[in-house]
Amino acid sequence: MTRTPPFFPLLVLLVALTGSSANAQDRIYRCGNEYTNIVTRAQEKTCTLITTGNVTVVPADKATGAKTARPAVRQDAPAQRAKDVEARTILEAELKKAQTQLTEIKQEYNGGEPEKLGTETRNHQKYLDRKAEIKARLDRTEADITSLRREIGRLPGGVASTQ
Repeated sequence: MTRTPPFFPLLVLLVALTGSSANAQDRIYRCGNEYTNIVTRAQEKTCTLITTGNVTVVPADKATGAKTARPAVRQDAPAQRAKDVEARTILEAELKKAQTQLTEIKQEYNGGEPEKLGTETRNHQKYLDRKAEIKARLDRTEADITSLRREIGRLPGGVASTQ
């Protein structure tokens, strides 16, 4: 039978204590998108303690910051004029289409008294629902026309038609 030396339990305890403190990591707190291990700062900002694994923080690349805005692409005058003409043509076509829709919806709405359909004579709520839906379409189409006129007015060289 071999005897353990009297200092052996002390040696095991010393190795255990030094090994665990070398692997320990400070407490890490998350404050929004910021991480800190300073307890007083974490308490001031009401941060949350991170309890899962290690945290690796990579500093942001200075080149991708918001300060590096690309300059606006300038086109030559004829190309820009061609784009403006094309945009105007598209917007005016959309405006005509919206104005036609508005005329049709106004006829259907009939000044707030649309004609009742067959099933709506017995079910007044169905009539009210359809009337509200027509009114919503009417308002939406009028707002579309206003927006299209505003966009046409923003284009260089002209004002929107007032049909």
